[in-house]
Amino acid sequence: MRYANGAHSFSDRADFTMHTADLLDALTDIRGRLTEGRALADLTWLRVGGPAELLFQPADLEDLQAFLRQLPDAVPVFPMGVGSNLIVRDGGLPGVVIRLGRGFNGIEFEGDTVTAGAAALDAHVARKAADAGLDLTFLRTIPGSIGGAVRMNAGCYGSYVADVFVSATVVLRDGSLREVTADDLNFQYRQSDLPDGAVLVAATFKADAGAPEALHARMTDQIAKRDSSQPTKDRSAGSTFRNPAGFSSTGQADDVMDLKAWKVIDDAGMRGATLGGAQMSEMHSNFLINAGGATAADLEGLGELVRKKVYDNSGIWLEWEIKRIGKALAD
Repeated sequence: MRYANGAHSFSDRADFTMHTADLLDALTDIRGRLTEGRALADLTWLRVGGPAELLFQPADLEDLQAFLRQLPDAVPVFPMGVGSNLIVRDGGLPGVVIRLGRGFNGIEFEGDTVTAGAAALDAHVARKAADAGLDLTFLRTIPGSIGGAVRMNAGCYGSYVADVFVSATVVLRDGSLREVTADDLNFQYRQSDLPDGAVLVAATFKADAGAPEALHARMTDQIAKRDSSQPTKDRSAGSTFRNPAGFSSTGQADDVMDLKAWKVIDDAGMRGATLGGAQMSEMHSNFLINAGGATAADLEGLGELVRKKVYDNSGIWLEWEIKRIGKALAD
């Protein structure tokens, strides 16, 4: 086991299930990297937040299984991708953050199926699939990795992970492997039902065939469309709030209501609103950005202010799409 001291530590240990020393004593023969007090801000797109009590980066699948088998059941586990849709609160995160790396980013093709490791970037999978004449082009503009895409039933341009999903492999808290299907995951709009504490390590998708040149051209058009309407050069975490509409299990909007989050934010006068270093983008008002020096409290506080203003103006409570984890400094 490779162990490293992080640059940050927690001043108040009372809120944690176990002391870090106790956790380390419980873990043996781990080949991956285990870091105490690892700052998470630089692992998220918004560049905010406190440290993880422990960050574990497994060497490979067997190493991950061995780690989870030994980890006491009471210790919380949070699988973290590339932090593209995440606010880590300023007080940090108790328990263990698991971040998959090179041993989990492979991409394989068989017929009309694509199997990708959870750490493979969505955009990379889309490009490699296009090279193979398979259409997963909707993944090209989705920030993040495959694990997060499955967990959030990610989608754009009318296509969702649920539309192409075949199965996924997860490691359970006891270290065992389990194959899960769409029925197991119960896909809904921007969510799925992974087993509690499970770490998704790979997913298989079934894709339609297409000419590689046409698929790459479509992705080029998608990138241009995205860059013309979204603040892709700013520090953001993608769409901040879910669109306030009814959705089917695959994420398709129904005919009951088809409002857009940006529209109700605009109507409430919150485009460009600021709090500390946080701002609702002038370019796209459903993008919360770190305009410079923002804390997690600034970002979450501004988001909550937007929710209240929208409710006061329209009677609609916006739901967060960005995942918020950890402890506030005042906790």
